[in-house]
Amino acid sequence: MAKAQVIDALIQALGKEKVVTDPEDLICYSFDATADMPSKLPDVVVVPASTNEVVQIINIAREYKVPVYPRGSGTNLSGGTIPIQGGIVVSMQGMNKILEIDADNLVAVVQPGVVIQDLNNAVAPFGLIYPPDPGTVATATMGGSVSECSGGLRGLKYGVTKHYVMGLEVVLADGSVARFGGKTVKNVTAYDMVKLFTGAEGTLGIITEITVKLIPAPEARKSMLAIFNNLADAGNTVTEIVRSKVIPATMEIMDKVTIQTVENFAKVGLPTNAEALLLIEVDGIPEVVEREAAIVVKVVEKNKGKIQVAKDDKERDGLWAARRAALPALAQVKPTTVLEDATVPRSKITEMLVALQDIAKKYNLQIGTFGHAGDGNLHPTILTDARDTEEMERVHQAVDEIFKTALSLGGTISGEHGIGMAKAKYLPLEFGDSGMEAMRKVKQALDPDNLLNPGKMLN
Repeated sequence: MAKAQVIDALIQALGKEKVVTDPEDLICYSFDATADMPSKLPDVVVVPASTNEVVQIINIAREYKVPVYPRGSGTNLSGGTIPIQGGIVVSMQGMNKILEIDADNLVAVVQPGVVIQDLNNAVAPFGLIYPPDPGTVATATMGGSVSECSGGLRGLKYGVTKHYVMGLEVVLADGSVARFGGKTVKNVTAYDMVKLFTGAEGTLGIITEITVKLIPAPEARKSMLAIFNNLADAGNTVTEIVRSKVIPATMEIMDKVTIQTVENFAKVGLPTNAEALLLIEVDGIPEVVEREAAIVVKVVEKNKGKIQVAKDDKERDGLWAARRAALPALAQVKPTTVLEDATVPRSKITEMLVALQDIAKKYNLQIGTFGHAGDGNLHPTILTDARDTEEMERVHQAVDEIFKTALSLGGTISGEHGIGMAKAKYLPLEFGDSGMEAMRKVKQALDPDNLLNPGKMLN
């Protein structure tokens, strides 16, 4: 590849102001939020402002056989946006317009660079919300969230991103533009291409427009903090709440390591002697909220937990600020934070929590576990130092065992963080040879030259 020719072609097509080549700027696009991943400088970064400009970028990449790496805010946690083969990073942050809020049809149409929180702020005056709620909601973009199929704190009751994507505009690897889905509530026409591109991590096409479903904001909500002296009691509480036919909006867990680290970091008054905390919120119409909250209290107390109910919005906001502080707090303890994403059926949550404790002891590692306990999605976070070769070997062995344990319990290797580079080696354990071959055929059909985010997921 003649790098200078590619850069010149991009400048001619998009204008110099949309083409980034300064080495110090390129460094910012050489990594994402994933720890223990290789970094690689892109040859060039481009910031398109329209679908047509994305088409031009793809056509230049095809002409010169240059890899293309779509990127949002870079908050992903699987190495999915690292330009491992150099080439062109396409930053979608320049396409950041909310194109339409259609309150009559409960949908919004956005460009991929729109920040999730900005969308929620825009639809709030209509009494609506966009439910997917990743921990980086204030910085993560819609395009990145759709490409990773992110989840978040509200996933238990409201589901993950794929449940809200109704339509997509996508630039394909051959430079053509395709539209799939739309505003209709019912659409079972042919293959579900919207679902195919949702979670594809930019390996099949570049998303340039997104139509999403909105829902009415709940009328009332009640947040509770449940404190346990035994980790298994917390896990059993999660299972029994759901068995009692209560589906909280959120049901989050923090183990002792996480509790102590968050309290040291945020000073929010968490009980540092507890073995586990559950942060639980029920929402809906006021009568249902009161009834479900009473059931939650009963289940917590039955499982030897103590419960505190937030008296007002200030206390509620404090509780959820503590949960959102989990990762940044843990990241301050040691130089390297290896955050994993293992998910099991809800009925297996206690077994997984206990297994994580055993794995930490077995490999002599400090592991803080937090996550979305209500949907079985845990984030065991290993606090380590990438400069310690011997310890990192134990870290890698522990990660292998974490995912094998999750799969043995009927779980999956990714609940919301995607695959990227970090988890690609585990895919065959979940899908087997025939499943892998089917996915490779899809990739080959849509991107025969392997120009779109190469080195991720399947290769």
